[in-house]
Amino acid sequence: MTVYLDVIWVLNLLFDSLLLYLSAIFLKRKIKLWRIASGGFIGSLIILLAFTPINVYSNHPVAKLFCSVLMILVTFGYKRLSFFIKALMTLYVSTFLIGGALIGTHYFIQYDTHLTAKVLLASVKGFGDPVSWLFVLVGFPIAWHFSRKNIECMEMTKIQFDQIVNVRLTIHNDQFEFKGLIDSGNQLYDPLSKMPVMFVSIKNTIDGFPEPIRKMAADPEGFIMGGDELPEEWQNRLRIIPCQVVGQEHQLIAAVKPDTIVIEHNGAGYLCEKGLVSFTMQQLSNDDAFQCIVHPKMLTGPRLQGDTERVS
Repeated sequence: MTVYLDVIWVLNLLFDSLLLYLSAIFLKRKIKLWRIASGGFIGSLIILLAFTPINVYSNHPVAKLFCSVLMILVTFGYKRLSFFIKALMTLYVSTFLIGGALIGTHYFIQYDTHLTAKVLLASVKGFGDPVSWLFVLVGFPIAWHFSRKNIECMEMTKIQFDQIVNVRLTIHNDQFEFKGLIDSGNQLYDPLSKMPVMFVSIKNTIDGFPEPIRKMAADPEGFIMGGDELPEEWQNRLRIIPCQVVGQEHQLIAAVKPDTIVIEHNGAGYLCEKGLVSFTMQQLSNDDAFQCIVHPKMLTGPRLQGDTERVS
């Protein structure tokens, strides 16, 4: 069997460098390319040592662990023990993530009984790996890109989940509950009362709301321009608020003042004593993860113990 050592070494150098680069992305560290390449070079030495008399020692798990330690030290340096261990574990997670994706894809698209028997009997020799080098060469960049994008999506989901709150509104003895997203970019206030404004979408639950709210969400211009009138018990709740959105410098929105706004975040409840709510038919979340956008100042109100009792 002909073994092209130079090709195998270059591929390993490239793959080890990409794994270190992926680890740097996971760790949120900006690393110079020459350090990543240097770490990849150290990792690729395992391939070269396999063709030397010391191959028995270079293929030992302890030697591979030592090589990984050197890769981390060269690439990330040593700042403190906790970060070093974290970087080392991240490198292994990246390796298992990419390797598992490649092997899983390989065995998903084909099945070879003779190949399975060889693997079970541990009779694969040299570099005759079940996953062909051509498959690895094509699949590695795809798996690398897929892993990076999915990690980023999971991080964004976690960040968004940490900002999700439960919102309870009470209007005329009617109580409504929503999932809300705390948005630091929402800095809308009523210019007269200085009350913060929350946006609530009722697109998917419109039938459960009173008629004034449904009309206000469906056609706010009617109330703003005076064409429609609210029932007498609702008129003192209505507020017309100027705001600015992308593409329009001046716009007016209709909002109402509820009786109470209670926001639950991280197991604690907060009473927003002064706040306004603008109902809309626009869907605020594509996957319906939340139905309202919460003004961050609404979480600065008194903290509640239980449902109604304030913490002194």
